[in-house]
Order: sequence, then C-alpha cells, then structure tokens
Amino acid sequence: MPDARLGARPAPAAVFPLEAPTGLHKLDVGGTRDSYVFVSSQYRPDRPAPLVLLLHGAGGHAHDGLRVLLHLADHAGLILVAPASTRHTWDIIAGRSYGPDRDLADRALADVFARYHVDDTRVAVGGFSDGASYALSLGLANGDLFTHVLAFSPGFIGPMTPRGEPNVFISHGTDDPILPIDPCSRRIVAQLRAAGYPLRYEEFEGEHVIPPGIAESALDWLAKT
Repeated sequence: MPDARLGARPAPAAVFPLEAPTGLHKLDVGGTRDSYVFVSSQYRPDRPAPLVLLLHGAGGHAHDGLRVLLHLADHAGLILVAPASTRHTWDIIAGRSYGPDRDLADRALADVFARYHVDDTRVAVGGFSDGASYALSLGLANGDLFTHVLAFSPGFIGPMTPRGEPNVFISHGTDDPILPIDPCSRRIVAQLRAAGYPLRYEEFEGEHVIPPGIAESALDWLAKT
C-alpha cells in the first residue's frame, strides 16, 4: 500500500517565541516553488491556534487557496500552511507514488509546529479540486494527526491505509464541468458514510469554485465540530 503517512506533530511541551511573526510569510522548506504560512493577527503564543494545511488545485500555486480564505482565517484566528506541489499537481494525482509532495507538506508542518503554538484538537487538512483529493488522501491516512478534513470539489480518494476517524467536510457544485458531482463527491460521500466517518456534505448551485458562503460554512464547521 502506498505510504501517505506524515511524521510531523504539534509540540505541546515546547517553549514558543514570545514574538512570533504574524501575517503572510514564505516558508524555507525547499521545494521547486514557493510555499507560505499565514498566521492570524489574533495569534498569541500562550493560546494554541487551530491550523489548516491548505492544498491548491491543479496548475495552481500555494497562494491560490490563501486568497479565498485569508480574510476568514484572520478573523477565525487560524494558521494556514500552504505548500506548493513539485509539478503542476500533487504527486499521486500526477501518476506517481507519494513522495516529494508528501515530504514537502511534512516539512512545512514540522517547521510551523516548531515555531507556533498549535491546537492539537484543531489540526485540519483542506484543499480545492486536486488539492481536495490530496487532502482526503492525506487526511484519512493521518487521522491521528488531522482532526478535520475540508474537501472543496474533490475528485477521488487516493490509495492509502486509513488511520483514525477525522471529521470530514465536503462541498461540490451541482453544475461542475471539470469534476462532475455524481462520479466525484456523491460517490466519495457514499463511501465515507458507509465507512462511518463523521461527515458534513454541502451541495450548491454552481460550477468548479469555492463560493464565499461555502468557505464561511466550512470554517464555522471547523470551529464548532
């Protein structure tokens, strides 16, 4: 079975810097393209913050998903970690095994976990389109790390051995011409419900997008679930 496992974990016993920088910053974690971290202006080292590993869609860049969630994340007090895939999309979706993109995500998480006080009861992985498929794959394989998975218009779940039982949020447009809803999210939702995962599913009238209302609903779900 392909190895989708991640090794990074929050460090609850660490002494975190008193002056940790907030805002948007590049991550020095290698890779062929720039990766980023966004830290809400509400962050305080003495108060653990929820975190989302955010994965972009095919042909996109790390900052694509950030544009959608940045304002909401600042208001919600989130830390967003946004790595960039090595090629035009994530390794398993490009027909390869888990490898450079999994490793980059692991390094990005380890870097942020070492520098920021992260709430280990609110560690999520999310993404849009191909990023949503990769988020489901990593999230279900690492349910002992990720407490929540947010999948906006996913296509499939990649090969992996499930571990843990993270909460799952899925959304999809009924008129999506790129990843049609029937063979994609509706099939995934039926699969996850049959497996007993705690799941929230929202369909909306629209195409291959993340409407603002869906993004707000997802982050509200993350805060309350």
